[in-house]
Amino acid sequence: MPKPPARDTTSTTAPAAVSADSAAAASAAGPGHAATAVPAAAPADADSAADTATTSAAGSGRTPAAVPAAAPAAAPADARAAVEGRASLFAPYRRLFALPGTRAFTAGNLMARLPSGMFGVSAVVMIAGTRGSYALAGAVTATGLAATAVTAPWVARLVDRYGQARIAVPATVCAVLGSLALLLCVHYDAPDWTLFAAYAATATTPNTGGMSRARWAHLLKSSPEDLHTAISFEQAADELCFMLGPVLAAFLTGTFFPEAGTLVGAVLLLTGILLFTAQRSTEPPPSPRTPARAPLRAPGMPAQLAVCLAMGAVFGAMEVVTVAFADERGHRSVAGIALGLQAAGSCVAGLVYGVMRPAGPAGRRLPWCVAAMTVLMTLPLLAAALTGSLLALSVALLIAGTATAPTMVTNMTLVQQRSPEGRLNEGMTLAVTGLLGGIACGSATGGWMVEHVSATAGYAVPVTAAAVALLISVSGVREEL
Repeated sequence: MPKPPARDTTSTTAPAAVSADSAAAASAAGPGHAATAVPAAAPADADSAADTATTSAAGSGRTPAAVPAAAPAAAPADARAAVEGRASLFAPYRRLFALPGTRAFTAGNLMARLPSGMFGVSAVVMIAGTRGSYALAGAVTATGLAATAVTAPWVARLVDRYGQARIAVPATVCAVLGSLALLLCVHYDAPDWTLFAAYAATATTPNTGGMSRARWAHLLKSSPEDLHTAISFEQAADELCFMLGPVLAAFLTGTFFPEAGTLVGAVLLLTGILLFTAQRSTEPPPSPRTPARAPLRAPGMPAQLAVCLAMGAVFGAMEVVTVAFADERGHRSVAGIALGLQAAGSCVAGLVYGVMRPAGPAGRRLPWCVAAMTVLMTLPLLAAALTGSLLALSVALLIAGTATAPTMVTNMTLVQQRSPEGRLNEGMTLAVTGLLGGIACGSATGGWMVEHVSATAGYAVPVTAAAVALLISVSGVREEL
């Protein structure tokens, strides 16, 4: 009786190798993914099946064929590994919002934060549309910005001293009344000076983003890695509001009536603050009469605020110059899409940066982040100068935006670390004030470049401002050393 031919081991060992790779991928996905390695046991059964099939084939005189019994098992394993790998990407965010009360205060804060991107556009459209003067509209909004720069740190100091709920609600009510007063003054054709007075009253709006970051800092003070993720999420939320706010304001004022944007913004602000402050379990305790020095005098804070000022100039100049560049080509409305892409790039980068674990202290990382931002800010300048295409410019802005969120997250982390205990809201509000001041300076400088040189040359302003921020951050690291 003839001996059966030697077993073809190639057909049985190949599936085992595939399953081993799947197990390695599952193991690399991180803790909690070991279950995906179970399919690796399938080839053992496949060997028995292969032996049976080989012997049967030999007895019948047929050439033995490879039996790919375990091959299909690798695909589900890989699919599961891929799904679990994607799930692990968002695990840090799931861990954040598993904490009691965090979802509720975040939802209320986002509702209150959205109007920050609506009020400026709504006021300009409402005033210019009824009074026929963009100069008047710009002057009114500039007055509100100046009033905010003076008032916001004072409101934040009161929030630190007496608590968020006790101060934020009456401050918001005052701001909402100012918005409604502006709406009525415009609607009933009141004298121009009343517009300035009414809009200045909106400066009492509390720093909603700062209050949310303060809650995360209170809840996660013993977990720096989770706090990094939370601050990254907050920056992504800022970018999201920057994208959606102007779009919603333009839709409301264009679809319904000129005052619709201001009216809806006021309702959202008040409702959001009431929902946010109702979550008392996550509110950080007040720090009455803290003996700590003012944040402005804290070590490292002046240089940090100077970085905020320079970065604000980047944002302000980029906005004005992009609008002018699109207007020169007869597509002014496209400027909003291009700037929205920049914010989208920053939003995505912020979420990804939140799941990373950057090495080294924030003070050492900041110069590298600002350096990347400076390099990427040259892309819009090159796109405008070499192509003159709005499409190329939009792609360049999308890529350039990816450096914004990591830089802002690192910067706000340093502001939080350097703010004296019990005065965190005040410190963060000073940073926001610096950004607002920089936006005003960047807008003015970018506008001057557009009028006296060209819109393309105007893109040199954000590059220069980013370079200034880099020099300040590097000098700050040297002082620490």
